[in-house]
Amino acid sequence: MDIGWIAAAAMFLQLAAQCGTPLLFGTLGGILGEKAGNLNLGVEGMMMMGAVTGYYVAAVSGHPVLAALAGGLAGSLGALLYAVITVTLQGNQTVTGLTLTIFGCGIANYIGKGCTSMTLPATIRSFYAPISVPGLSKLPLVGKMLFEQSNFVMLGILLAILIWIYFNKTRAGLNVRMVGENPGAADACGIHVNLVKYLHLLAGGFLCGLGGTYLSVVYITRWQNDLVAGLGWIAVALVIFAIWNPIRAIFGGYLFGALRSIGLVLQNTRMTFLGHEIRLDPQLLDMLPYLMTILVLVLMGVQKKKEYQPPGWLSRSYYREDR
Repeated sequence: MDIGWIAAAAMFLQLAAQCGTPLLFGTLGGILGEKAGNLNLGVEGMMMMGAVTGYYVAAVSGHPVLAALAGGLAGSLGALLYAVITVTLQGNQTVTGLTLTIFGCGIANYIGKGCTSMTLPATIRSFYAPISVPGLSKLPLVGKMLFEQSNFVMLGILLAILIWIYFNKTRAGLNVRMVGENPGAADACGIHVNLVKYLHLLAGGFLCGLGGTYLSVVYITRWQNDLVAGLGWIAVALVIFAIWNPIRAIFGGYLFGALRSIGLVLQNTRMTFLGHEIRLDPQLLDMLPYLMTILVLVLMGVQKKKEYQPPGWLSRSYYREDR
C-alpha cells in the first residue's frame, strides 16, 4: 500500500476516535443506568448540561480538571432529577427521560448565552492537546488513533475497560446485573435495590456530563447553542448496538465517529463521474450517522438471541410491596 494512503487512513482513524469519544462517554453512561434496570432517554440533556457547565468553568477558572469535574457533576445533577422521579416516586421512565432532555437542552442554551463571548485560556488548550505515547504512536493505522490523542480520549477507553471488569469480574457488578434482571430477587438477597439504582444512574449521568464537556472544551473549544446536536440520541441507540457491553461500546462509538468524520472530510469534495462533476452535499453527509442509527435499531430489533435482549426489568418500576 502506498505510504500516503496509510498516513491518510491513520489521520482519518484519529479523527474518527475524536468524533466518537463523546458518543463513547454517553453510551457508557447509558449502560450503567440500564444495567441497573432504568432506561434514561435524557442522555442528550445531561450531555448539554455538562457541556455548558464544563465550558463555563473552564473559561472562568482556567483549570482543566475542575472543568471536567464540574461538567460531570452537572450531568449527575440531571441524573439525580431523573432518579428521584423514577426510582423514589415511581414515575414513568420514558416520559421522565424525554423531559430531562428538553429541560437539559433548554437550560443549557439559556445559560450558554453568556458563554458565547468567552474564550478558553491557553492552559485548557495545552492540557487537553493530543499526547503522543512514545513507540505506540508509531504503530501503523491504530497508532495515531489510540496513542496520539487527548487524555480525554484515552480516559474514555480506560473507563470502558474498567466498567467491563466491574460488571463481569466483581461481586458489586453482579449485584447490579441482578437488580436489572430481577430486583425482587436482589432485594430478597439483601441488596439495597434503590441505592444501587441511584448510584449507577448518578455515575452514568457523570459520564454523560463528561461527554458534553469533551465536546465544548476539547473538541469544538467554543460554546454554541444545541452543541450536542443529537449525539445523545445516537448514544441511546449505541447502548443497544453494544449489547450493553462496554468494550463493544468503544467499537460502536468509533464506528459512528467515523461516519461523522466522513462528513467533515468530504463536505467540500468534488468528484467526476461519467464526465459530470458531482459535489457531495454536506447535509446528506451529516445524515449518515442517523441513517446508520435507524439501521442498527432495525437489525437489533429482529435479532432474537438471548444475549441481544435488554436487562429483564429495564424501564419497569419496582414496587417492593409486590415482592
